[in-house]
Amino acid sequence: MTSHKPKKICELLAPAGNLEKLKTAIHYGADAVYLAGKHLGLRAHAANFSHEEMAEGVRFAHERGVKVYVTINILAHNQDLDGLEDYLTFLESVGVDSLIIADPGILRVARHVVPAMDIHLSTQANVTNVESSRFWLDQGVSRLNLARELSLAEISAIKKGINGEIEVFVHGALCISYSGRCMLSIYLTGRDANRGNCAHPCRYSYRLEEAKRPDQFFPVSENERGTHIFNSKDLCLINRLPELVKAGVDSIKIEGRMKGIYYAGGIVRIYRAALDYLNKAQQENPDQPLVIPPRFMEEIEKLGSRGYTENFFDGPPEAQDMLYAGPKVTQTYIPAATVAKAGSQPTVLARHMLRVGDELEYLAPDLENTTFTITGLTDEKGVPFSQAHQGNTVKLTTSPSIPMEEHALIRKVQH
Repeated sequence: MTSHKPKKICELLAPAGNLEKLKTAIHYGADAVYLAGKHLGLRAHAANFSHEEMAEGVRFAHERGVKVYVTINILAHNQDLDGLEDYLTFLESVGVDSLIIADPGILRVARHVVPAMDIHLSTQANVTNVESSRFWLDQGVSRLNLARELSLAEISAIKKGINGEIEVFVHGALCISYSGRCMLSIYLTGRDANRGNCAHPCRYSYRLEEAKRPDQFFPVSENERGTHIFNSKDLCLINRLPELVKAGVDSIKIEGRMKGIYYAGGIVRIYRAALDYLNKAQQENPDQPLVIPPRFMEEIEKLGSRGYTENFFDGPPEAQDMLYAGPKVTQTYIPAATVAKAGSQPTVLARHMLRVGDELEYLAPDLENTTFTITGLTDEKGVPFSQAHQGNTVKLTTSPSIPMEEHALIRKVQH
């Protein structure tokens, strides 16, 4: 188990779309994880957690000093409230640390049914000013996940004007809507984004059809740049962490419960290393301005994305913050395997084809990347073979030999 001892200057809050991703995020240094049960969360198409998995996830996290927050952040209709009281009681019984809520009705029920539980306000509540912040704190909320449409100056002003915690999204997908409140999905597909069922139509490629010319399509573009007219680049504030820390932000949050395990672990790993770097630099040279070295962004560029924007951090986003040409940019590295059993001859779960002779990279915490070559593959009974397919569990022999840790990631260059 990896331990991160430096004093935390800011909580690192990571997404956990399922139990495996939870364990990987914790391995790479998350201070807290957020997740959902099988209903009432805004990512209905993530695997999410059964009651049994929820209990195991909380136990696993708490044994490692990590907190667990559960999203109940849909904008609820009457029928969505059925079973809510029992669900809240269950979450309290397994030791969930906080609830993430957007809907005032759900908040009211929670205050009555589980009054001792801590409540964080979801970004879906769209908090953009000091008075709104004070209102929600007066309702018993302890932390505000602010709207994503705020500048650094606005974030700083809210923090100075309240007696409560603030949380800010620093990385991940952005919606073409106000902090996630989008109607595009339900109008185009019948799937309600505000009740956890988004079809992500902002990532579609669009064409125009004139009524009198059926089946004759015209391209929709802006200056011929492309047809993905709603497709925002992804948020990335890695280089602005010093300013967020200085502003007193209590928690930085990574989006991505729908993303793969390579993203879940890889992004947490980078932001953990960045926060630890800032903490150390602050202690060693308290009078020096804090700056994030380029190597952190270089690591981020090795993960899949739609390109990156700092969104509203310095002011409203512009055309260069959109990705018109396609749904995402080319990914240079891909996940090769995850470590299922630690050791210098680890057992791994293949995420892509593995072959003897492949050159791979082991991702240790603290941005330590170790290149190695597969010199041998065996199945669980020790029978050797030349390649493993995605989903196979295999034992690796490598050169050089590396003591790999359980839940760690292995990647390779995508050719």
